[in-house]
Amino acid sequence: MNGLIMAGQLLLGLSLLVILHELGHFLAARAFGIKVEKFYLFFDAWGFKLFSFKKGDVEYGVGWLPLGGYVKIAGMIDESMDTEQMAQPAQPWEFRSKPAWQRLIVMLGGIIVNVIVGIFIFWMLTFNIGQNYTVNSKLNDGISVGIIGKEIGLKNGDRILAINGNKLIRFEDAISSKVLFDGAQLTILRDNKTLYVSVPDTILNKISKNDKENFISPRYVMERVGKVSAPDENADRPSFFGNLFGKKFEKPVYPAYTAGIKPGDSILSVNGKQITFFDQFKEEVSANKSKPITVKALRKGKEITFNLKVSKEGTIGIIPNLKMPETAHVDFGFIESLPVGANMAWSTFVDNAKGIGKMITGKLSARNISSPIGIAKVYGSTFDWVKFWTLTGLISMALAFMNLLPIPGLDGGHVVFLLIEMVQRKPVSEKVLERAQIVGFVILICLMVFAFGNDILKSFGK
Repeated sequence: MNGLIMAGQLLLGLSLLVILHELGHFLAARAFGIKVEKFYLFFDAWGFKLFSFKKGDVEYGVGWLPLGGYVKIAGMIDESMDTEQMAQPAQPWEFRSKPAWQRLIVMLGGIIVNVIVGIFIFWMLTFNIGQNYTVNSKLNDGISVGIIGKEIGLKNGDRILAINGNKLIRFEDAISSKVLFDGAQLTILRDNKTLYVSVPDTILNKISKNDKENFISPRYVMERVGKVSAPDENADRPSFFGNLFGKKFEKPVYPAYTAGIKPGDSILSVNGKQITFFDQFKEEVSANKSKPITVKALRKGKEITFNLKVSKEGTIGIIPNLKMPETAHVDFGFIESLPVGANMAWSTFVDNAKGIGKMITGKLSARNISSPIGIAKVYGSTFDWVKFWTLTGLISMALAFMNLLPIPGLDGGHVVFLLIEMVQRKPVSEKVLERAQIVGFVILICLMVFAFGNDILKSFGK
């Protein structure tokens, strides 16, 4: 069921964005009197389709291959590779008969719509829910530092005062793209001493391999045990994505439940080491994978000792109640929300560009490219409309950027050839366009196979 919810959210989000993207091409073509023959969600590869209907001169339908969508524009060399039509004399209502500037607008239509949709989504989210942020000055216990944060010299309890000399107001800025993509100098307060820690511009590569929580987070006081993992009717069933590719299912273990730890208990120490913060508890437990430990807890004023064995993953099966840091909320008016939302959308676009640039220069591993499987996991197994629209907005901006890449077969590839035509004042030969389309198609298929391979390997923990 969880897998179906993930897949359903992904399908809904991508379908909306694909339809709107293709609508951008469709409306631009119609505006210049260019005939559109097909408008499809998904591809009707080899002529197979789920359903279709015709209205006017256009065939609308849904294909069977859920890898995007397309509009077939008359007189244009595209993924349909309709060479027969291109061999006929050009007609006034065909794409190739129109001025280069009009064809350029048609090819940019989908990208423009994706940008507008992304801005609109972030605008409406900002207007409806405002913004919440963690007040950095209220983090009196400092930060919790993961393995990657420790590698660059940070320690548990450090307080971040500034980024590149600018006072840190919102803690979230310390884990934003301005730090993770560009590198930064953090001003740190440690034991009443001011220190400076440099964040390398390659750190995102390490974080992506080890999960973002292994960089830094606010330091949480561990209050009481909130939940103890216990056997239930679904506990021994493999998850949809965890076993989609034949990954061996292992029966879960419940160390805390077996030992007798209960919700409401207050953890005092692990192996004799006093526990105040969650990072102290997590580090001590994970340092004893598959080993026995002694946990002391307070229950109704009485101290109790528990002996248990840590799982091989380094957990004992509890979710603690944590004292959350102080947050602030900012509301924005309808018009006031627009520049805030636009800035969020633009930042997403720029981050995509920086990410591709880092992959090209080798500072970011291409293993970070995800397929629809990985995206579905991000949507999650429960529906949250704020999360759904946030991710859909992010994907809309990512689609805008990806389609702008100068790869034949993508909108950006067509744009490049049109710009060349406008400079040299004569069109690129149809033979060159046909060959470029084939090359682009091969490149895209290889990228897709690579992305799916990434997620398949990740499902095996590789």
